[in-house]
Amino acid sequence: MTQLDQLKQFTTVVADTGDFQTMKEFAPRDATTNPTLILKAVEKEEYAAILDKAVVASKDSGLSGPALVEKVIDELLVLFGIEILDIVPGRVSTEVDARLSFDTESTAAKARDIIALYEKNGISRDRVLIKIASTWEGINAAAQLEQDGIHCNLTLLFSMAQAVHCAESKVTLISPFVGRIMDWHKAKTGKTYAPAEDPGVHSVQAIYDYYKKFGYQTEVMGASFRNVGEILELAGCDLLTISPGLLDELSNSSDPVERKLDAEKSKAKDIARIEMNEKAFRWMFNQDAMATEKTAEGIRNFAADIDKLEALVKSKIE
Repeated sequence: MTQLDQLKQFTTVVADTGDFQTMKEFAPRDATTNPTLILKAVEKEEYAAILDKAVVASKDSGLSGPALVEKVIDELLVLFGIEILDIVPGRVSTEVDARLSFDTESTAAKARDIIALYEKNGISRDRVLIKIASTWEGINAAAQLEQDGIHCNLTLLFSMAQAVHCAESKVTLISPFVGRIMDWHKAKTGKTYAPAEDPGVHSVQAIYDYYKKFGYQTEVMGASFRNVGEILELAGCDLLTISPGLLDELSNSSDPVERKLDAEKSKAKDIARIEMNEKAFRWMFNQDAMATEKTAEGIRNFAADIDKLEALVKSKIE
């Protein structure tokens, strides 16, 4: 068995890509997308027809200017999602505009628009995860959406404060970013971290243990990996979303994979419960320089790619 086959025995494997061929090759259960991945995909010739289809689908909406561009992007995200769901048996994550990350009501409204488009195309909301940045406001939007049966994936998550608020808000899934945490520590210390000492790995292990200890149903999906070693240290995590290059490495190795995370072992650990409210969240988050910096940076980067996507869509409309 390959390492990928072995990993799938412990963990649900998710493809972190917008490339359909990759999904077909590695047979993940789910797939995740974000503005960066969608932008990279539509810039390729083989996916140009999907953007053209989104433009055509939006032209009879009666909208113009920025509102029409926004409508085309919503259509584009959903069309990609539909194509992905023809390949994977599980769920697709579709991201809300990162520029809404500090607006609870607008985030929730945009999520409902996306779900309505999926349902209009015959896709059940149970097969879609709405991806939202893990700000206080974003998590609160997810709490509202979950009450309406709209399942959420809280992304750009770097701290226990974010993780606890997500769990108590009963969101379906969180995506703690392993590699970006390691990047920050490496830049600050100049150190190179072995997988077992990787601070991103440790962060996900701590969140997993906390969730299992206190019986939270929110799933933990490690994300943003820099190397296979980080992935193998999290074997047993609920889900892991993995980029095409690392999926390829795992599928070309038959070295043994050992389960590292186990819910029963987590339940036996001595872990203090964290009382969470807005004041506690903002203080804990503020005290974590890595989390505040990486969350802000991630939102800025996703917002920049939405700007680029809008420019591309505008040129297509014109």
